[in-house]
Amino acid sequence: MAILILCAGEDPEPWVLSMQGLDPNCDIRVWPNVGHPRDVLLALVWNHPRGELAKYPHLKCIASMGAGVDHILSDPDLPLGVPVTRVVHESLTRSMVEYVLLSVLDFCRDMEIYRQDQRDRRWAPRFPRPRAELGVGVMGLGELGSACARKLVELGYKVLGWSRTPRSLEGVASFWGKEQLGDFLSQTDVLVCLLPLTPQTEGILNRETFSRLRSGAFLINAARGKHLVEEDLLEALGSGWLCGARLDVFRQEPLPADHPFWIHPSIQVTPHISSLTEPQAVAPQILENYRRVCRGLEPLNRVDPQRGY
Repeated sequence: MAILILCAGEDPEPWVLSMQGLDPNCDIRVWPNVGHPRDVLLALVWNHPRGELAKYPHLKCIASMGAGVDHILSDPDLPLGVPVTRVVHESLTRSMVEYVLLSVLDFCRDMEIYRQDQRDRRWAPRFPRPRAELGVGVMGLGELGSACARKLVELGYKVLGWSRTPRSLEGVASFWGKEQLGDFLSQTDVLVCLLPLTPQTEGILNRETFSRLRSGAFLINAARGKHLVEEDLLEALGSGWLCGARLDVFRQEPLPADHPFWIHPSIQVTPHISSLTEPQAVAPQILENYRRVCRGLEPLNRVDPQRGY
């Protein structure tokens, strides 16, 4: 039995080295050098070719290389009944918390204005925005969203959270479902999107959502590019209803060189680095799931394909 690494466009070598360092006897294969398809028991994937996973008759687990699984579940030929797992690790959580805190603090302390002041050689101190008066709304209260919300509470921000189902976090004003989305947005000055990508959440960052935010709001999207309707963001920025955005994820990655986001004065672009998977850190859980399915056990961190997370 073997593990297949299937990550088109990504370097598989760090994964091979990390897993072989933990288990030198493990049979690890890298697509397209598969050998016999019936040998593959676990597929470790990122942006795999559509239909490829249906070729392995003994496949017992499809493991995402990251926290998201939309790149797997969007495959129309995904083999039915094969468990899909995601990565859950403190390194991913820590990295996302750092990114979100950096983005919120950068906005709330007017750092973009100070960067322009430096270019203009202007000395102009400003009082920071009062944290207790700024509503920071986190969309998505899963593993990553909850961790970010807790840290923002510790810093003294007024934190709101919105999720599909009811969640309770100390210090966080929680909202859930479509019925409470409007109330959540109406109190939000900084909107942080950390939702899983599902048919229900695709395109949720749109004209209607933006119009319900407080005037002059700031957007942070570190979830998925398909959450955002790009034209609606440009319109909201052009009207002044939104004052800016920091975007880490995009509908097309890498972001095309001629995309308007690159040169927009109110948009900050980062190249999908908010929460990078470190192969050495998460290799143990991949090998553990491989051993579990070899013994006929349920893999850890299994997702619900119907819910998308």
